Amino acid sequence: MSGILFKNVRVIDAVARTPFQGEVLVEGNRIRAVARKPGGIKPAVGTGIVDGGGATLMPGLVEAHAHPSFANTSTLEALGDIPPEEHVLLTMKHVRLLLDHGFTSINSAASAKPRLDIVIRNAINAGDIPGPRMLAASPEMTVTSGLGDVSLMHMQRDTFAMVADGPDEFRRLARLFVREGVDTLKINPSGDEFVPYARARHTVMNEAEVAAVCEVARSRDKRVAAHARSAESVKLALRHGVEIIFHATLADEEALDMLEAAKERVFVAPTVGITYATYREAADHGIVLPDDVVRALEVELQCACDNMKALKRRGVRVLPGGDYGFAWNPIGRNARDLEYFVNLFGFSPMEAIVAATRLGGELMMHPGELGQIKVGCLADLLLVDGDPLQDIRILQDRERLLAIMKDGRFHKNLPADRIARPLAAD
Repeated sequence: MSGILFKNVRVIDAVARTPFQGEVLVEGNRIRAVARKPGGIKPAVGTGIVDGGGATLMPGLVEAHAHPSFANTSTLEALGDIPPEEHVLLTMKHVRLLLDHGFTSINSAASAKPRLDIVIRNAINAGDIPGPRMLAASPEMTVTSGLGDVSLMHMQRDTFAMVADGPDEFRRLARLFVREGVDTLKINPSGDEFVPYARARHTVMNEAEVAAVCEVARSRDKRVAAHARSAESVKLALRHGVEIIFHATLADEEALDMLEAAKERVFVAPTVGITYATYREAADHGIVLPDDVVRALEVELQCACDNMKALKRRGVRVLPGGDYGFAWNPIGRNARDLEYFVNLFGFSPMEAIVAATRLGGELMMHPGELGQIKVGCLADLLLVDGDPLQDIRILQDRERLLAIMKDGRFHKNLPADRIARPLAAD
């Protein structure tokens, strides 16, 4: 077939504020024509015709904070116990699962082992395994007693982080990961509420350490992403040019001002999924948190809601991506974040979809050609049974995804009654 024509579809193009009944023509891996009325495209002979039956055609979703190599474990150290061979297979399973759920692009927020993201990204790009477009990250670079340091005096243990202390050690690690081929260098300048020696309000890296990693990134055309929950960690990251701020949940007014001033270059992924699940649902999975941690999570969740509403008003790019990959917040439920954006942050369903598509395309370093349905864009598309603008939750149901197209090819085949058929000559 020379192309695929989607007709009889309701198009959410992530450009206009309202959907429209129309048609979309895909040729190769690009969108070649968009018509805002039925019958507006005259396809060539041999074009496959897909009758959407009134379903919604929209861009593929982008996961802004993905952890495909996380294993849905209940502890950090359990992640380090997985042998490399099994870990590769598990990560292969997870990238396919994310694509099955409509995530045609993922921005990794950290790799559980130094080369896992790189190997999986390369295999996807080579066509050896199915998976989304992927930006590969380093493991999380942390300090002694920072988030991800799970070792004990009497026992060496591993998880998703590598420990460094001082600018020279951080610089060496950053150069090592650049050599291996990462797209993103990940640092942990703040802690997290479940870490007793590095809580969310604590800023554990210093100026020289953050500066060293950012120096390497600038010299090698890489980006830096920061786990930054505390207000001071957000400011620290911004002062040194970090482009991807994860969390920003405890940002104060000064940090919000700095984020607004940097809004042309910075992305914020609050990862409300993990905060909400840890506070509300961890107990259902046998995770018993101390009372003070529960109280702190309640405060952090409220601060996150207030701060993301403020950043939205200020025009900062706030993207869904919920730190999925833990026992109480497993991979595959990632589209819950869009519901949280609507219910907790005050986004409209259309605004949440735009954040997860068009803005996600900018995060993936494809501005203007990914995450939108317009002529010339990459053909990453979802055909959805129903209207996510009326009920954003339907995007959480993989069975409602009638078809999934990535780079102009179907990952998920159409139902039998809508199978593409070549247009014959008259």
